[in-house]
Amino acid sequence: MEDKVTFKSGDLTLHGVVHVPDGLKPGEKRPALMILHGFGSNKMSGNTVGPCSMFTGWGYVTMRFDMRGCGESDGEFGRVIPLEQVEDTRAALTYLQTRGDVDGARIGVVGSSFGAAVAVYTGGVDDRVGCVISSGGWGNGQIKFRGQHPTPEGWAKFMAMLEEGRRHRERTGESLMVDRYDIVPIPEHLRGHLSQNSVTKFPAEVAQAMFNFTADDVVGNIAPRPLLLLHSSNDSVTPTEQSVRLFQNAGQPCDLHLFAETDHFMFAESNTRVIEIVRSWLDRFFPATAA
Repeated sequence: MEDKVTFKSGDLTLHGVVHVPDGLKPGEKRPALMILHGFGSNKMSGNTVGPCSMFTGWGYVTMRFDMRGCGESDGEFGRVIPLEQVEDTRAALTYLQTRGDVDGARIGVVGSSFGAAVAVYTGGVDDRVGCVISSGGWGNGQIKFRGQHPTPEGWAKFMAMLEEGRRHRERTGESLMVDRYDIVPIPEHLRGHLSQNSVTKFPAEVAQAMFNFTADDVVGNIAPRPLLLLHSSNDSVTPTEQSVRLFQNAGQPCDLHLFAETDHFMFAESNTRVIEIVRSWLDRFFPATAA
């Protein structure tokens, strides 16, 4: 069953979809998983719809929603500030705790790429989060961007863009709009994974906020709640070392898996080995059956 929902994050109304597993008995509560979309994407992306279907099939209540400024949700379109998305994720968790079909003490968060960084950070600052699964995530915005703009020329261009964004704002009081691929380069062969109606132009402050975002600082707070880190061993978008850094800064229990046969959008690829590892990990640390 799909349930279209709205909930508040501050003064903003956010739109989402809750999926309820088959066979749920009247009055029964199940653990829930929130699946967060990626950079400027929305709840219709393959990296959210696919995992929701998979996890719901395994017996979890799942939720996917549009962050502020994305999809159908309120907010300035394209303004995707990481700390504001953390606020939205915490608001979604609060909403799920009000539902009669959700075990409010067992709500996990799953994210891909930008959404993975937000998932890790949320788990690090909100102890209501029961578990965290990060796919292709990152923990240090500055180091991540340095890896995404690896040449001296590319790095100089990126830093000049940030500086021009600050100066433009000071001169005009308005945001300088920049292309998504000037912020996060994505190879042509992977761009088909982007959801329809994804943001293509962002305020320059978005890149600066991502640059300043450091989930590394809080990932250690997730323990003793479980954390699963997944990454392609040769990621074309987010440097693999970012998940390695998160693992090094995390407490236990934390598992890190690198996959040679996937790329950045691994949840959209239906990779059998990824699915088997995720299911085994959930069965051990966050089972769909009652605790």
